Amino acid sequence: MKNYMHNLFSKLRKSVFLLLLAFWCIKPLQAQEETTSIAFLADVHLQDVFGKLSETDFQGPLLPGTTDHFLMRTMEAQLHSTRLFNENYFAFTAALEDLAARGIHWVALPGDYTDDGQPLNLKGLYRLLRTFETQYDLRFFITTGNHDPAVPFATPAGKTDFLGENGKPQPVFSEEGMYTPKADEHPVIVSPDIAKMGYSGVLDALGSFGFMPRPEYAYWATPFSTYTPMEYTYTKALQAANLKERQYPVTPDTLLPDLSYVVELNKDIWLLALDGDVFVPDGKGGFEGAGTGYNRVLSHKKHLIAWVEKLSKQADALGKKLIAFSHFPMIDFNDDASGQIEALMGANKFQLYRVPDEAVAEAFADAGLKIHVGGHMHINDTGRRTTPAGNTLINIQTPSPAAYFPAYKILHIGETGVEVETVKLNKVTGFKTLFPLYKTEYRHLKQIRNSEVWNPAILEVSDYNAYTAWHLRELIRLRFLPGDFPQTLRNFLPEMSLEHLLLLAYQTQEEPETYLKRLQNQPGFAKKEWKRLQPQRNTPLKRSILKKLSGADLIYDFYRLRGGDDLAKPYITANQLALYEHLYKSFSENRDKYPNSELGQQLQLLMHILHRFHNGQPSDHFKIDWETGKLERL
Repeated sequence: MKNYMHNLFSKLRKSVFLLLLAFWCIKPLQAQEETTSIAFLADVHLQDVFGKLSETDFQGPLLPGTTDHFLMRTMEAQLHSTRLFNENYFAFTAALEDLAARGIHWVALPGDYTDDGQPLNLKGLYRLLRTFETQYDLRFFITTGNHDPAVPFATPAGKTDFLGENGKPQPVFSEEGMYTPKADEHPVIVSPDIAKMGYSGVLDALGSFGFMPRPEYAYWATPFSTYTPMEYTYTKALQAANLKERQYPVTPDTLLPDLSYVVELNKDIWLLALDGDVFVPDGKGGFEGAGTGYNRVLSHKKHLIAWVEKLSKQADALGKKLIAFSHFPMIDFNDDASGQIEALMGANKFQLYRVPDEAVAEAFADAGLKIHVGGHMHINDTGRRTTPAGNTLINIQTPSPAAYFPAYKILHIGETGVEVETVKLNKVTGFKTLFPLYKTEYRHLKQIRNSEVWNPAILEVSDYNAYTAWHLRELIRLRFLPGDFPQTLRNFLPEMSLEHLLLLAYQTQEEPETYLKRLQNQPGFAKKEWKRLQPQRNTPLKRSILKKLSGADLIYDFYRLRGGDDLAKPYITANQLALYEHLYKSFSENRDKYPNSELGQQLQLLMHILHRFHNGQPSDHFKIDWETGKLERL
């Protein structure tokens, strides 16, 4: 393992040097004015595959042909999760390498930087951040996520889906007696390193990355500190940083920590790290999860809004730009299609409970906040809101390196505006390292199951972007389609050709269900209809191409656009995108023709949502005007 890590970091240092040579030849992005650049890496979800569990000899499975063991999760688990568990270690390292090559100094991590705030992964993250801090002069600022801490106080925990020898699942728990293994699982491994740490554990492990003041900071404060910027001293900041001084009443009889802070990066920028976690007592001696986000801040953590207003006024008076980041989004991240999504899928589907109320954006915009960078959803998106009072807030959703589309953001902050650059993670050194162990897992699953297992084609990819795209394909098949899509749409759409879908969109003579059966079952009917509807069709795609494309392809593009937004568009042909717009317009025009057709109404809603995903705010490379909040594609 030591040899593997040494070789990996040797390759990284060489790659950084080569990338530096390349970037030295490129003009600065903001050549017209002096800028400060801050990178944002959200939802890393680090699983320390190189880590070691204490109080056990278990090291993870042995990689064939080597002496290296890896603490990894099963591919089966990854393909049912909205994130990868293992390869994101390599993707995160590649992102840090890229940042070093670009000469970026400031790096913010908007929460969920570990799997679940376990000692194993907190230590692994600390090791990586310290390595890049000392070797490449990166400076990190982190805030909380709903996975770190996953609970406000340390709690016994574990996972059933580590990969053991011979491709079998290996349960690992922090205490004895927490889990009884199934017939096809190895006996339980016990290690305290897999427990979920609370606020104090996260602070102890990662306090030096923004959560605590450092002597070199010109200014650092919390919502509870009482000194002004003019009165600031490091000694006062250390006193204010004590966890006992950073608590608020989530209920009248329950105090919880709040790790929010603001730090001065240079003479022009204040970076505000908001702790959006709200753990509400569940009445059973525990706490509800924090995944709901800012809706709970409005009801249980209102002091943050008052603090933001105070900071905004101070920043304006001192000539500072206030840039905020946190884990949770402040604006609808579904391109304002959440109403249609609820109508199609239901109120409890598509993670709609995570969509912030409009009151969230209004509260923070009217408090003076102009730009907020969030994560949580593992998607690329930009939201914009202007309040009745005339205040504008821009919410930038940073993608995750652990999901499709893998990328991170860089904000280049100038006097008059902010240039937002999205950096794609295509080339990731070492991401195929664990593939031989997945092949062992696959062979094992094929031996013990009659039902279909995950598609091994995911192991044939050439780059990391393609790998996350395959992860998305399997996630759609195994989780999203059966879990989110209504039964009627699930029955008809995946196997429907886009030729039939197009004809279905334009015809108005029969109920959609009846018409579709004729298209599928009557020889020659589709060809006849193609000719009859020629004046209305207006499609850029030939019939021969439409016959080869299916509803499953449309569903895949639906989720690609939802996850990647502008990043995904180059991977979908312009003709297909144009076809989707034709379908949207036609289904919208005919939506009242058959109000009792469940299929027709669901297809109309689906195409409306897809239209919104395709036509959102710029989310790849764009500029924000500091005064007006106007967005300009670059």
